[in-house]
Amino acid sequence: MIEARHLRVLRAVASTGSFSAAGRELGCTQPAVSQQMKALEASVGTPLLVRTGREMRLTQAGQALVRHASAILAGLTAAEEEVAAIAGLRAGRVRLVSFPSGSSTLVPT
Repeated sequence: MIEARHLRVLRAVASTGSFSAAGRELGCTQPAVSQQMKALEASVGTPLLVRTGREMRLTQAGQALVRHASAILAGLTAAEEEVAAIAGLRAGRVRLVSFPSGSSTLVPT
């Protein structure tokens, strides 16, 4: 199963070109980035990067997943913001003021 954190790591690796730089961008270590990439590759069942010495490049599958990752992560961020906004609305207090006759018909007891 592909996880959002794996997609964030893949996107960072693709944009920076290295595990070390991706780790600095994400606030984690190079070995952690490497482990996340291995887990993602195991999850999708195909290599996403071609590693040659210190250089790496995305495979065709890696390029496709990066394109989708950007859209998926943008959608996830939008969903999180919408849920937070809804939760914020539910946490507030509403105070109603009415005449006694109006409140008895409008507000359940």
